Amino acid sequence: MTGERWRNVAGGVAVGAGLAGLAAFLGEVRAPAALLLGLIVGCGVAGAFRPSWVVLRVGAGLLAILVALCILTPVLRGPLGSLTLREPPVRADAIVALGAGVHCGSRELEASAVARLTGALALWRAGYAPVVTVSEQSGLIGPRDCPKMSVLETELTRALYGAGGPTLVTLKNVTTTRDEAARVRDLARARGWTRVLLVTSPSHSRRAAALFRSQGVTVISVPTQEWRFDQALTLPSDRLVALRVLMYEGLSRVKAALGGTPER
Repeated sequence: MTGERWRNVAGGVAVGAGLAGLAAFLGEVRAPAALLLGLIVGCGVAGAFRPSWVVLRVGAGLLAILVALCILTPVLRGPLGSLTLREPPVRADAIVALGAGVHCGSRELEASAVARLTGALALWRAGYAPVVTVSEQSGLIGPRDCPKMSVLETELTRALYGAGGPTLVTLKNVTTTRDEAARVRDLARARGWTRVLLVTSPSHSRRAAALFRSQGVTVISVPTQEWRFDQALTLPSDRLVALRVLMYEGLSRVKAALGGTPER
């Protein structure tokens, strides 16, 4: 292999490492180590052949320009705002705190999960409904020894309010927002609920409300605060996290349009 080809292979590996880092951040748990390693090796192999090396360089350059535009300007404000559905809260039969995630290693709730739960508890304290639902993730999410989100949320609620807290109802074995909507639909029929307040992250609220309404559930969308980034998008770091959120929501809609199951 010539010196130039070795340099191209090394360049491909460098591009692959950069793409792997971006994929790890934007893809979160959907970017396992094997996939990231394959991306690095694949780009290195692409560097060994001139046609694929040209395509790789052009593609990486265009992607770099796009990411730079997103993190250097507030261009994402409009698309991000379109994802939010915020409605005034009213009296309801229950408050639905949608699931988010768990840090399985440290056995703690993710920031979004805490934000959604505290948002639901704030509505309960204000007297909007006596019942709060929490979600128990299915075995399809995370390793088998990962603690159940519903257990951690129940423990946190009890630690805050003791026996005087809200009535908690667990939505069992859910993988997606559609599952949560179906569980709430069944509870509403069994318990005579006519309206629920839906609490989730702002960027998830419009899609979540649509999924619940497609199940025949009357919901009022009351998204909680965004804990992951500043929605004003004043800093590049906030814009980068916002890009991840927008990609997640966008790909979820594409997957649903193609007949797949919408993500949580």
